[in-house]
Amino acid sequence: MSAVHGMLLPLTLLALQASLCCGACVEVDSDTEAVVNKGFKLGCISCKMRAEVPATATVNWYFRASDETEFNHFYIYENIAGEITNTRFQDRLVWRGSNRTNDLQDGSIYILNVTFNDTGTYLCIVERTLIYTNYEYQTNTSKTIKLNVVPRFARGMASILSEVMMYVSIIGLQLWLVVEMIYCYRKISAAGEEALRESAEEYLAIASENKDNCASVQVAE
Repeated sequence: MSAVHGMLLPLTLLALQASLCCGACVEVDSDTEAVVNKGFKLGCISCKMRAEVPATATVNWYFRASDETEFNHFYIYENIAGEITNTRFQDRLVWRGSNRTNDLQDGSIYILNVTFNDTGTYLCIVERTLIYTNYEYQTNTSKTIKLNVVPRFARGMASILSEVMMYVSIIGLQLWLVVEMIYCYRKISAAGEEALRESAEEYLAIASENKDNCASVQVAE
């Protein structure tokens, strides 16, 4: 078991160093249920395949209400600035994506004071230009979010199960640590007793040898 621990420790340290050196991009899906009169974040994450290649990106947001058939453009973010292009969302949008860079990977926005009229389908399109030494390469990525606005937040079964699993994992980890501590304590205790027994036997052997030597000297006299 000590050999396994010896292998896991360097790997853990290496993973921590990697996460500290360069933040990883993870494409997490957006939530799909908002509460009326509350704020809500529309998530739109588009990771680059080659993080080391510089790039510029533009993010466009479109909305289609439940009773509409076509998407309407309502927001654009480019050159480190955002602009609301539809009066439906006037003064109700805040940029929550990548900041102070044209190399966008997070194109999320935040809706203030959500209304029931915000129910519908949202489309996020990320237009990215990868800049290589001798040429440029353009890519487009789209994310679709079907938003439902409810009077109050109701926790779903998936949320409850995930929370229960989190607590079970924490308890399991604590139990594992207790078992490891008991195992290590017993191992150290056994090693200490063995060392003490060897020291006692060595001391008795030396004492016996000295006694024999003294008896031999007296006989010789």
